Amino acid sequence: MATTNDLKNGLVLNLDGQLWTVVEFQHVKPGKGGAFVRTKLKHVLSGKVVDKTFNAGTKVETATVDKREMTYLYKDGSDFVFMDGDTYDQITVPEVTVGDAAKYMLENTSAMVATHEGAPLFVELSASVELLIQHTDPGLQGDRSTGGTKPATLETGAEIQVPLFVNTGDKVKVDTRDARYLGRVNS
Repeated sequence: MATTNDLKNGLVLNLDGQLWTVVEFQHVKPGKGGAFVRTKLKHVLSGKVVDKTFNAGTKVETATVDKREMTYLYKDGSDFVFMDGDTYDQITVPEVTVGDAAKYMLENTSAMVATHEGAPLFVELSASVELLIQHTDPGLQGDRSTGGTKPATLETGAEIQVPLFVNTGDKVKVDTRDARYLGRVNS
């Protein structure tokens, strides 16, 4: 248990059996009336963001979320298998929990896996990853109708937009948060 005075960004709260992460908070002391805390909370599983106001000093239940660096081993049906590098324990994470991170994961890559009471909550990748372009059409010189970009398929199967000069077989850096091309990687 904690009070609203202990709230900070990243803290996970257990409200009515649901897990919510504090995205932002603000302590407000109006001229009249009691102080309160205005928060923006993100649902851990669905990603839904809501605004919630607590009276100052109100007790809130915190949840223990264990974040560990794990290695993605392989896909088993629709599940993903991760291994803890310290204990060699393996954990199976459902595809819905992995979410968009699956588009950028290759076998034997590291990811942050968050669990609560042994149940996987979400998978977080580093901000950018380096992947090979598996296929892209050759860029036509003078074709600027698409803003100088063309679709490319990564080795993981994800599709992103790349500049016209990028070719099949090039290694590129991709932002895992918004699928943005960040540059070519010289190997």
